[in-house]
Amino acid sequence: MENGQDPELDNENQVEEQEFEANDSDDILLYSSPNADNPADVDRYISGEVRALYDVYSYRHAAAILANSFPEELKEIEAALLAFRITTRDLGTPGGNKSVIPQKFSRTLRPSGWVESRIQGDLIVRLHEYDEQVLSDGKVQKVKRPDTKTQLIEAFTDRHKIDFIKGRVAIYFEWNSTKEKFDRDLHAFRAFHEFGLISSVVIVTRSDNLNLVLNKVPQLNKAGEEIGKTVKAKYGASTTWMNQLLNRLNAGLHEGYPVLVFGITPKLIEDWE
Repeated sequence: MENGQDPELDNENQVEEQEFEANDSDDILLYSSPNADNPADVDRYISGEVRALYDVYSYRHAAAILANSFPEELKEIEAALLAFRITTRDLGTPGGNKSVIPQKFSRTLRPSGWVESRIQGDLIVRLHEYDEQVLSDGKVQKVKRPDTKTQLIEAFTDRHKIDFIKGRVAIYFEWNSTKEKFDRDLHAFRAFHEFGLISSVVIVTRSDNLNLVLNKVPQLNKAGEEIGKTVKAKYGASTTWMNQLLNRLNAGLHEGYPVLVFGITPKLIEDWE
């Protein structure tokens, strides 16, 4: 077992590589759909410095809402985005969504008061019962019985955690998880929005422009040694990419709440030319 690799993992990685290469084709909708905001709106509200480093997409006027209603939160988000940098070693090191990369993004936001949150709600059920009373004129009148005891259903709503929330703005940093997490995330954000807890959502994920880099960066084991393959296997088609998120947003799966998306590009890799 060379370099401590699992043979079964090698087979899975070979499948991932094939999916990854197929995912590089141009048949995926990566740009604005009728559900997306005009790129000119993004240019108006998001700084040129950020747009030079990230792919940026706005849905349901998210960029305008943040700039006009939550300018301080947007300022802190842009500061975190501009401070964020990664290295090829970060890319090659094992760790998935728990790797050093999400931690680097977190270091700027946490001191500014962005906290992890989870929505949980109980349900109170009351049963109202009625008898029917026949009046002298033959009509039927409903007579309410005394209220019965209420029933409490604890944790009736229990959504998974959101990475960062401050005031009415939520941020999710999705680096390298399974693509199904986008569905779960969008559903959780809908609950926060429907309950009036947030007004806009920001999602940071990997841009498809990173494909060329990941085709060349060596994959490392836990000891930091190269294992003879590139990282394109561990960042395969079944993990979280910008195209998968945009496809869901273009299809309206966010169900109406404002979403601003930032895609991490190769320009943020310090040791990549």
